Amino acid sequence: MKHLIIILTFIAFTGLVALISWYKTKEENLSTKEGYFLAGRGLTGLVIAGSLEMTNLSTEQLVGQAGQSYSTNMGAMSWSVNASIALLALALIFLPKYLKAGITTIPEFLEVRFDRTTKQIISFLFLLGYMLTYLPTVLYSGALAFNQIFHLDQLFGITSYQSIAILCVAIGVIGSIYAIFGGLKAVAVSDTVNGVGLLIGGLLIPILSICILGNGSFLAGIQDFITNVPAEKFNAVNPANALPPMIPWPVLFLGMLFNNLFYWCTNQSIIQRTLAAKNLAQAQRGAVFTAFLKLLDPFFITICGLLAYRFFGDGLANSDLAYPSLITTVVPNWLLGIIAAVLFGAILSSFNSALNSCVTLYTLDFHRPLFNQTASDAHLVSVGKRVGTGLAIVSICVAPFVSNAPSGLYDFLQECFGFYSMPILAIVLVGFYTKRVPACAPKITLVVHVILYSISKFLPLNVHYLYVLSVLFPVDLALMLLIGKLKPRATDFILEDSKAVDLTPWKYVKPAALTCFILMLCVYALFSPIGLAR
Repeated sequence: MKHLIIILTFIAFTGLVALISWYKTKEENLSTKEGYFLAGRGLTGLVIAGSLEMTNLSTEQLVGQAGQSYSTNMGAMSWSVNASIALLALALIFLPKYLKAGITTIPEFLEVRFDRTTKQIISFLFLLGYMLTYLPTVLYSGALAFNQIFHLDQLFGITSYQSIAILCVAIGVIGSIYAIFGGLKAVAVSDTVNGVGLLIGGLLIPILSICILGNGSFLAGIQDFITNVPAEKFNAVNPANALPPMIPWPVLFLGMLFNNLFYWCTNQSIIQRTLAAKNLAQAQRGAVFTAFLKLLDPFFITICGLLAYRFFGDGLANSDLAYPSLITTVVPNWLLGIIAAVLFGAILSSFNSALNSCVTLYTLDFHRPLFNQTASDAHLVSVGKRVGTGLAIVSICVAPFVSNAPSGLYDFLQECFGFYSMPILAIVLVGFYTKRVPACAPKITLVVHVILYSISKFLPLNVHYLYVLSVLFPVDLALMLLIGKLKPRATDFILEDSKAVDLTPWKYVKPAALTCFILMLCVYALFSPIGLAR
């Protein structure tokens, strides 16, 4: 009976998301390029915010951040809280220029600013990162976490590997339906509904945990939590010489900030939602709303690691079991199915968003310019669906075999993104703010950065890798500017207004951004030696 209730509530919530997504998109014209890849440029701020939050949140964040705080302290929250600054930069600096150019992909802007070769190099790097690492890893890690939490292998009497393989297929097929057949609008709508569920369901876990600690009293539970968890666990401000998985405080203003600017302001799977906004005002609302949402992450993700420490002490064999163990301990059976559906939605969101971005990058940046320059919109959409189906099948087939990879492979692959993240950010910023830097500058910078980053991997540097990015990003910027001085382009670059959308900014964008920044400082103060870590 217990398992039946879990399954029925899971199916009900997942079905509700699918029904709402279908209803909201059934009148959409998906035969045009903008209709399929950019949701007809009709997304509103709330939909953008929900989709951005859910695209970012997956099992890596839900399980990983809680596991990191369980084994260290609240410093893991910086990946979310620090992202608010990047999102405010997206709203105030990047979006006005992106929407003015009327682009569909980030590499498309680089073609406008530099040349087609630069665009295709960056598109290839994005596609390589998504195809070879992100899509299969999202499927595998999502299936692994889902199985850890709900023990589907025990429920159905199968091996753990079989359970993970089945879950990879389920996540891949359902995610593909949204991304391939519904286009960006279906992805964004489903993300928004799942985002509401994640926010409610995610907050319920710490609330239920605290109530259990207080024998039914929330206030008594908070008192128990603060009293019985060591004060240093609440600290999010770590020493400057801290090593991974801890985060040194200086990198909050350097390497981590640069990394977040790359992720939130130039990463195609993130940016595509904002490029699909009705106008600049709605795009800015979406970015700023997401910045506020990131300030909530510590209170329903990172804090769960400390709550797990209160419940289990040092008794967990693996820190990544902190979040799953807490859920199965505090969530009642009747609610477990809904929590399962919410987590399933978070996993789906990361997969279908990345898949939709891969399809967009290939179709618009490679297929049309290289193979069929006169292709109609309907043909491009058809090609996109076929490519998406192929990518999904490959990802589903590869995902289960990630279990055979060496321990820590995912962390290694994530760190490998440093090979191109900083130069891409530097190239976009230089493209914005200079007029004479030539097309050869980004190519030279990419090569030099890869060489320097590779050298850093072989040097006996006992420093956090974010310090390496802290140095290399300014080097990338300086190199591009130096090339611009030594070999400037013949004419000034002028960014023309494409008239794609209304560029009137949101009138409250600056006050809202300032409020968000102040709240971010308050969150850091709460989890510091002047707050709960006294």
